[in-house]
Amino acid sequence: MRILKKNDAIDVQLLQDGFIVLINKPQDWTSFDVVNKIRRTLKIKKVGHAGTLDPFATGLLIVGVGKGTKQLNQFTKLDKTYRAVIKLGVETDTYDRTGKIVKEADASLISREQVEQMLKQMQGEMLQLPPMFSAKKVNGKPLYKLARKGKEIERKPQKVTVYQAKLLDWQAPLLTVELKVSKGTYIRSYAHDLGQALNTGAILQELVRTEIGEFSLTESFELPLFLEKWKQMVGQPA
Repeated sequence: MRILKKNDAIDVQLLQDGFIVLINKPQDWTSFDVVNKIRRTLKIKKVGHAGTLDPFATGLLIVGVGKGTKQLNQFTKLDKTYRAVIKLGVETDTYDRTGKIVKEADASLISREQVEQMLKQMQGEMLQLPPMFSAKKVNGKPLYKLARKGKEIERKPQKVTVYQAKLLDWQAPLLTVELKVSKGTYIRSYAHDLGQALNTGAILQELVRTEIGEFSLTESFELPLFLEKWKQMVGQPA
């Protein structure tokens, strides 16, 4: 199965064989928006992705086309690396900047050393509670649908692994951290839990997925460029 990267040539044989393509998901697009756009442009129904990214996040999205959709499961199991900006001193109902503020606190006394120490402690295997605003299903219903109705239900903590939590920048109250994590880890929950541990509250301000397994964001197509290349290959107006 061919895995298309940004410098690879595109040819018509791809549709017959099926393929995987690395895409940089644009900000404010859902992962399904990307799938739908590719589906319409390529005029093929069988398009899917491995590993949802929240709309406000950007970064690597692995997309399967045609027979490539059958290969997606192997990518969902891979470890992932993110670059996250976390804001201390505030909590929202979604655990990120898109949500309704539910609590604010003074984070001015938190030092870089405290942040680094807590990040060290928040590595390794741990139990993580999925956020209510997530696509995770409980009794067949996505949690976010219940959350939008103002409902909160009991969720089972999930076992996840944070292999690395490296502080890249500290500009209080914002910290930038690189996180390498196992399948099923919610970075919004990680940000929330960090805020709880520091007694300040915290939200996820920005998120970029930089790696999935051995695949890197630097190898990915910008979505408009991939679509333009495809149109040129089949002779459609760009």
